[in-house]
Amino acid sequence: MAERRNLHKQYVKVRADHEIGGRVVPLMFRAEDGEAQHIDKIVFVCEAPSLKAGGQGTRYTCRIGGCELYLFHDRDDWFIEVG
Repeated sequence: MAERRNLHKQYVKVRADHEIGGRVVPLMFRAEDGEAQHIDKIVFVCEAPSLKAGGQGTRYTCRIGGCELYLFHDRDDWFIEVG
């Protein structure tokens, strides 16, 4: 896994569906020290950088319990923006 020094990046483990066409659909994630968060809805998906945390990859705008957050898939890593 990548270095863990960026304070705006929180690495997470993701459970996802992999569709036949190659599309990845994240269903839930778990922070290294936290409980599982189920994703209620994927609002938007695009290729975009994380402006706060750095990194390039697929950005999933996720709705969880009425709040939205950015979940990124960057090569082999998954992370969310924090702070």
